[in-house]
Parts: sequence; structure tokens; C-alpha cells
Amino acid sequence: MECITLSNGVKIPKLGFGVFQIPAEETAQAVKEALEVGYRHIDTAQAYVNETEVGEGIRQSGVDCKDIFLTTKVWISEFGYEKAKKICI
Repeated sequence: MECITLSNGVKIPKLGFGVFQIPAEETAQAVKEALEVGYRHIDTAQAYVNETEVGEGIRQSGVDCKDIFLTTKVWISEFGYEKAKKICI
């Protein structure tokens, strides 16, 4: 998998598995299978309202969280470092 090197030296896969518009009842399985076939970058957003299902798919995959990049977008009302940090924890 091709990667991009971030300014801190960490390499993130260029290709991420997006979960936009996956039905809620299929999201966990889709994420699990994506990780099983080699994806290590999952892309989501707060607006998708699927955080629980994405997390469940990660848990079911057995892939160590430290080996996964999870990128997301937050609502404009949560803009800014402190607000974003609170909703991501």
C-alpha cells in the first residue's frame, strides 16, 4: 500500500476505506472485512452517525488499534482544537 509521510514522520496509507452511506446494520461487517483484506485507514465523519458501528468493526477485526488510522470530519459546531478533542475522546 502506498503511503504519505506526515510532517512528524508517520506514514499514513493513501487509500482509506470510506464508510459514507453504508447502512448501519452493515457498517461493522464492512469495516471488519476491509481491515481483514489489508486496509489500515478508515475514513468517516461525525455526520455519518456510525461511530459505534465503525468501532465495533475495528474490535471484531482483531487488528491492533495502533496499526489503524481513523480519519474523521467533525461538525462545524465542534470546530477548534479543544471542542474537537472533547468529542473524539
